[in-house]
Parts: sequence; structure tokens; C-alpha cells
Amino acid sequence: MQAIVPIRPRFTALLTHQWLQKPSNIRAFSSSSSSDCSNQSRGGLPRFFSENLPSTKGGVVRVQGDEFWHMSKVLRLTTNDRVELFNGKGALIEGCIQSIDRAGLDFLAIDDPIIINPQTTKWHVFAAFGSLKGGRADWLVEKCTELGAHSVTPLLTERSSSISENRVDRLQRVVLAATKQCQRLHEMVLNPPKKVEAILPLVAQSKLSFLAAAEATPVVSVLASSRKESSGLIIVGPEGDFTEKEVSMMVEAGATAIGLGPLRLRVETATVTLLGTLMLWSDAQQFSSD
Repeated sequence: MQAIVPIRPRFTALLTHQWLQKPSNIRAFSSSSSSDCSNQSRGGLPRFFSENLPSTKGGVVRVQGDEFWHMSKVLRLTTNDRVELFNGKGALIEGCIQSIDRAGLDFLAIDDPIIINPQTTKWHVFAAFGSLKGGRADWLVEKCTELGAHSVTPLLTERSSSISENRVDRLQRVVLAATKQCQRLHEMVLNPPKKVEAILPLVAQSKLSFLAAAEATPVVSVLASSRKESSGLIIVGPEGDFTEKEVSMMVEAGATAIGLGPLRLRVETATVTLLGTLMLWSDAQQFSSD
């Protein structure tokens, strides 16, 4: 009997960091081959999110919810159309639509799943964007997803002290939509909000922790003397900036204050500028070491 597994309509707020168990039939791809399997920019198959994937060729999963609506109503895909499913943890599988009914569709795997290994430094973004209005928070989270951030955490500060649960739910939908659009296979985790005091141990444990601050040493100068690490923290304050006490606490914990130019930047502008710079720096570091 074929297993029927429902697809959740979006990422949950916190996903466990357990990798998909890889039986012998699942292929793992290194950096040299991953681009052929993960890049759809040249007209590849439509790709959709599923928390559960068939474990082998011939396996079937049930697609329901938002992804079913997108496949059947928006793109008007039908029986025998070929698509791909990914689980946000690097696993990807090709298959076709076996059958469709009012409640969902059945996806039939026509190949074994593959695992694509992450390529770059894992950047964890902590940004005080809880008070942003007019879709600016959506834009920040969307661009962090597209640029390859490993996680984003709303930062609660004295000048940005809250973020509504309804907004977090909306941001989860933004993450999923951006993940599909930019063709990334590894989810960007949207964490629950944290206070500045709560991230101090993370700063102390991280060898790369960059704090956006006015009149600090330019980021390019700091990176010129920085060593590549497997993960790092990016910390950006609210519209009114961090208080002197907050900056002092984070610097004492080990964060490096860096400047982003002579002009005052909005939260989302500073976050995307810093993340983009660090992602390019990480890629250049990896390229030079290969």
C-alpha cells in the first residue's frame, strides 16, 4: 500500500536541525556537482516544498495545502507533469504527478533522492526589525532568504521591544515563497525573537560576530584581516540604533563593531548590505581555498 503523507503548508517556526537519514540509495553531491542538480535558472522543472519526501524511486507522497493549490490552480499542472520536491534540508527528488483530486495530489518519485551539501559560511542574522511598517520587515526577511542567510532572528532591544505573533506567521510564509523563488535547497530558519542579553553567549561562542555601528571601522577593512570560519553572526540595531549599554555588552562579549559607510541606513538596508558583503566574502574565501 502506498504511504500517504500530508504536506504542511509552510515551514514551522522552529525546525529541528536533524539531517535526513541517508540510506544507501540516496546520493550525496559535493560542491563540484551540486550546481547541476540545484540550479533551475535555465528552465528546469517546477520545484515545490514538502517536509516529507519519498525515500526511494517509486515512492509516493500526498501533496496538500498551499503547495497543492500552487501546483494545480496557479500553474495548472496535471497528471504526468514532471516536478521536483525539496524538504528544505538539502534533499531533492524528481517525480511526476500521479493523480489529482479535490483534496490534493499524489507525487510519484521517478528517481532516488539526492542530498546537496551547503556551500558557504552559515551566517546567522540578528536584526531589530520588529517595529518596521509597510512591508519593510517582509522585504528584509525575503532578501535575507535570497542572499543565503542560515537564520534570521528578530532582535528585541530597548528601542524595538516587541514583534507580534501574527507577524511571525506571515514572515514564515515570506520565507517559503522566497526559498522557492531563489531555488535554495536549505531552509532559512526564522527563529523566535530574542533579547540582546540572550544572544551574548552566542556572541561569546562565535569567532565571527559583526555588529553594525556608526563611525566604526569600515567592514572591508575588518574583513581584510579576518579568517574564514564555518559560521558567523550579523547584528543590526533598530531605527534609533542600540543604546550605549547594549553596544558595550555585545562588544565585551566579543562582537566586532563595523561601519557601513558615512550615511545613516535603515534597518533593512544595513542588514542586506552587510549580509550581501559577507556572503560575497565567504564565497571568495572558499573559492581561493579550493
